[in-house]
Amino acid sequence: MLVETGEADGALVASIDDGKVNALSSELVAGVRSALALAAGRGQPLVITGRDGCFSAGFDLAVMNSGDQDLASALFAEGALLFREIIEAPVPVVASCTGHALAGGAILLLCADYRVGRAGSYRLGLNEVGIGMALPSFAVSIAAHRLDHRYLTAAAMFAEVVSPDRALAMGFLDEIVDDPFPRALSYAASLAALPKVPFAATKRRVRRGLTQELAALDRE
Repeated sequence: MLVETGEADGALVASIDDGKVNALSSELVAGVRSALALAAGRGQPLVITGRDGCFSAGFDLAVMNSGDQDLASALFAEGALLFREIIEAPVPVVASCTGHALAGGAILLLCADYRVGRAGSYRLGLNEVGIGMALPSFAVSIAAHRLDHRYLTAAAMFAEVVSPDRALAMGFLDEIVDDPFPRALSYAASLAALPKVPFAATKRRVRRGLTQELAALDRE
């Protein structure tokens, strides 16, 4: 399985590992969505963690560059739905960034409520423009709401791919530690103690502007 699900310290854990770059394939996206639905149903925080050295390098380029437009569009829609569901989830979502987070992988980080990064020399960023793709409208909206606005142009338009330290300043990460998973798990455990209904209502209000923008894009 590309996504293994387990429990630890009151949180549900979704561990992503495809043995390569954790590309967002249909199977991987479905696995994370299933874990999120399970966490929401149980009222548990969800921790999303990658494989050693890589969180996710984004959408599966074998599909996106296959020439099969229907297949690529379907995968893109599945990923966009996952991002939306994380943003709207009534439970805390914590990301353990274990390494490279690029394109859709960086968007996945931006959707999480709290992001713990690994100290190291890996790279993060919205590199779509750099590889010849326009950043999707939903990704622009997510970036605009979650990144420090001083860095939005560099991150989105200039496709800057950056170190963890600069990613922290930009807003891709909330903190950097030597080993992100234990810290992400302990943080999620602390969030599990929050009263569930007030948390869900407040998250819905905090994210309202973003969710309204994303809903408007769906109607375009």
